[in-house]
Amino acid sequence: MTTSSHHFIFFCFLLSISVSGVVTYGKGIQLIIVNNCKESVWPGILSNGGQPSIKEGGFHLPSGEEIVLQVPNKWSGRIWGRQGCWFDETTEKGLCQTGDCGGVLKCRGVGGVPPATLVEMTLGTSQSAMHYYDVSLVDGFNLPMSMKPVGGGGGGGCGVASCEADLNACCPSSLVVKHDGKVVGCKSACLATKSDKYCCSGEFADPNICKPTLFARVFKTVCPRAYSYAYDDSTSLMTCLAKRYAITFCPA
Repeated sequence: MTTSSHHFIFFCFLLSISVSGVVTYGKGIQLIIVNNCKESVWPGILSNGGQPSIKEGGFHLPSGEEIVLQVPNKWSGRIWGRQGCWFDETTEKGLCQTGDCGGVLKCRGVGGVPPATLVEMTLGTSQSAMHYYDVSLVDGFNLPMSMKPVGGGGGGGCGVASCEADLNACCPSSLVVKHDGKVVGCKSACLATKSDKYCCSGEFADPNICKPTLFARVFKTVCPRAYSYAYDDSTSLMTCLAKRYAITFCPA
């Protein structure tokens, strides 16, 4: 499984949770996006092909705030956090230190530049109602993230997909990404080398051949419930059938 064909996608917040905004796309599933970081995050949202765009693909989420998005059943896509962003209020053009999607506030179908932590999800298919979700470090790391059902689920394991630690603090020097001297991201071995061996592509596109690298093992040790490399399915892909999920940046 390559990054582009990767599988789909915290802390359970109390029922007294206050909602700063709700965006509705008809009947479906609620995604509670929470910024628990000390600084602002600019979430990016990329819908998979044929899926409706959610909140035009990007927005600003100040520290300590949250927003509820209602997505259609069978929606699939990915969410990531952009850091250190600046955007002109009139043109909404600017730049982010990590996860940038073309220098615009609303990504509108453009993915984030890695390294970036990803929450990936497929909330039902034509063959199955089951929801699949994960936190992926296959494209590297920039922010701790998690995804968890809220209020229980109607089936599946309903586990927590997460990377709650700050991998930037233990990133191998050969994988470090800096901005103004500060470590802002950690590349994956695939991103750093762009080789079939580390990306599980080409002749290595086989789970029996492509095994975790030393760097992937470091990621897995620190974040055991996140994808560390392309075939890291057994402990990283979660299933559930819930009506609400919390996606948290910098989970406690």
